Amino acid sequence: MSVLLQQSAAPPATGAPAPGAGAARQVWRRLRRRPSAATAAAVLALLVLLALAAPLLAGLSGQDPNAYHDDLVDSARGGVPLGSLGGISADHWLGVEPGTGRDLFVRLLYGARVSLLVALGATTVQILVGVAAGLAAALGNRLTGHLIGRLTDVMIALPMLVLGIALTAVVPADFPRPLLLILVIGLLSWGGTARMVRAQTLALRGLDFVSAARLSGNGTLRIARRELLPSLAAPVITYAAIQVPTNIVAEASLSFLGVGVKPPTPSWGQMLSGAQTWFRADPLYVLLPAGLLFVTVLAFTVLGDAVRTALDPREGSRLRIGTAKEAAA
Repeated sequence: MSVLLQQSAAPPATGAPAPGAGAARQVWRRLRRRPSAATAAAVLALLVLLALAAPLLAGLSGQDPNAYHDDLVDSARGGVPLGSLGGISADHWLGVEPGTGRDLFVRLLYGARVSLLVALGATTVQILVGVAAGLAAALGNRLTGHLIGRLTDVMIALPMLVLGIALTAVVPADFPRPLLLILVIGLLSWGGTARMVRAQTLALRGLDFVSAARLSGNGTLRIARRELLPSLAAPVITYAAIQVPTNIVAEASLSFLGVGVKPPTPSWGQMLSGAQTWFRADPLYVLLPAGLLFVTVLAFTVLGDAVRTALDPREGSRLRIGTAKEAAA
């Protein structure tokens, strides 16, 4: 008995995160040691800050995102902005929109709010539905697991973009489009999350701590809430971080195809859709939203990969060993 007590009181093995606040501190230290993760986090923090401060910055620049300025475009040339570099001036820091003369800097800021809101909201819906479905498939009876498993396979196989176009096209125009995009993207893309959670839960439910909780008389819901969900936090967070850039691209694609956010509300995808006819006359109008979209997706991807490695240090060790073997070969 004394040996068992000593073993149970022994500290966790080196390299494995300690429970609670200690695990969070270890993950934070690992992230800080990666310059790419710090850079990606700083870029995303700056983008979020600019998006949140869009009304303040619009007030400082004295511009309205929906105000037309016909005197800033050349009507004889089809609406090309007057001046160089798309009409950049002291009043319009990034120029103006061709055809309308609307301030491009302010519209990019408000477009960031829509794109980030839709991506983060859709990821939240996707994770909530996927975690619930994955737990139900792994902990339910055989019929429940079979039905949810087949439904998950169907959701993964369905062409999300095609269904998104169909659903957003038939919904009444007065329904809030950002909310509609959040629901459509989130409810059509939870299959991968459910499959991952089911696989992780099946691996965890045979471990000793879950068996001990079951023998103590705890029900399925209590075991899922108190024993399984804390253990699933790391893979779910990692998966969510990787899915955010995918959802940003999905929103931009739907808006680019004309079934996403409706004018005059700006979004990066919608701006790219309107810019395709102006890429020769005003290249900056194409490069700015495309560049912001690229930087945001890249930053989320790099940060998601860093979070995955920080939560599972063995993954980073395997990558280093594999790289060393390839170099030696």
